[in-house]
Amino acid sequence: MFEKVKSILVDELQLNESDITPEAELVNDLGINSLELADLVMVCEEKFNIEIKDDDIRKFLTVGDIVEYLSNAAD
Repeated sequence: MFEKVKSILVDELQLNESDITPEAELVNDLGINSLELADLVMVCEEKFNIEIKDDDIRKFLTVGDIVEYLSNAAD
């Protein structure tokens, strides 16, 4: 799942692949703004055929948080 999320971050947000780790903070380390986060959520919803609630989006602080959420949603 991490590789899938990493691929989305690289393809959709043009982030540097080497910067993306499970511990990387979306805002502080990767510089993702709220609009980019919204785009990321929409892409994840489409690719994984799930709905991510607004309250859950606020919990996405690191790449690992997204990976964990998507892994749990896929079960």
